[in-house]
Amino acid sequence: MRICIVGAGAIGGMLGAGLAQAGETVTFIEKNRRHADAIRTDGLRVERDGETQVARNVAVTDSFAEPGEQDLVILAVKAHYIPSILPDLRQLFGPSTMVMTVQNGVPWWYFYRSGGPYEGRTIAAVDPDGSIDRNIERERIVGCIVYPAGEVTAPGVVHVVEGNRFSVGELDGSHSERVEALSQTLVRAGFKSFVLDDIRAEIWLKLWGNLSFNPISALTRGTLAGICRNPKTRELAAAMMAEAQQIGEKLGITFRHTIEKRIAGAEAVGEHKTSMLQDVEAGRPLEIEALVGAVVELGRLTGTPTPHIDSVYACASFLNDSLVANAPSGL
Repeated sequence: MRICIVGAGAIGGMLGAGLAQAGETVTFIEKNRRHADAIRTDGLRVERDGETQVARNVAVTDSFAEPGEQDLVILAVKAHYIPSILPDLRQLFGPSTMVMTVQNGVPWWYFYRSGGPYEGRTIAAVDPDGSIDRNIERERIVGCIVYPAGEVTAPGVVHVVEGNRFSVGELDGSHSERVEALSQTLVRAGFKSFVLDDIRAEIWLKLWGNLSFNPISALTRGTLAGICRNPKTRELAAAMMAEAQQIGEKLGITFRHTIEKRIAGAEAVGEHKTSMLQDVEAGRPLEIEALVGAVVELGRLTGTPTPHIDSVYACASFLNDSLVANAPSGL
């Protein structure tokens, strides 16, 4: 399978290395020159549990024109960077190219093929002008829920903190031939992968943590364990999760875990810096709209008060404004 991964960060790098070692033809599109040069020279190093695996049989480019038509495009940049790669992204598309989304938060396609009262509605926080929808045909999209945590610790080096599961799903919950094949491709690459009947329920389970721990960590510089062990930030995270649960339930979501179990799971990860905290420390813009702004939007849509989420969103947005003003260029 010809696979192009847009963004060789922690998640994209982890996926690409595994797929390449399983025999797939993998090309990274990576704009960070030092990171790309290190991968070209020494391969992509993935560290996990004290062991290091090196994927050398990967191609790296900063050009969307170079790889040609792909069987699978994995969008591994953060949600707020997607508009900047349109319409260059379309150079990777052939008639049957799949696009697998691995972004955290609420995706722009959330209501596509949902079958509910909001069928086809755009999430304005994520795709305010509809440009993503115009450039990525809905029928190409396969969703993916990312469970691992990791970070790029040096050029060409990805450190996996924990997790190995990348479950996938069609937007309408069907078990299509292509999504079954995609799941098996991920399994052959050494990942755990299941075909989801209801990908939106899994989005909310992951979102529970992302919408709370990420902005709280950005504002406090706290790790997952630190936030969960401090009574005040733990209480704040739980309050944000409770508001989100009300929204999700109004949208037909059944939460299969309790809030306390979700917090305990985050605490067990340990002294891990969330992706949003990593971005703050690197001076990069935050994934604030997909993780928090979209939830605020869904709260308004469903008539659900979200005072705790609103307050954290306001503070994190203020922080993000300063980061945007001084952000480095590139993916």
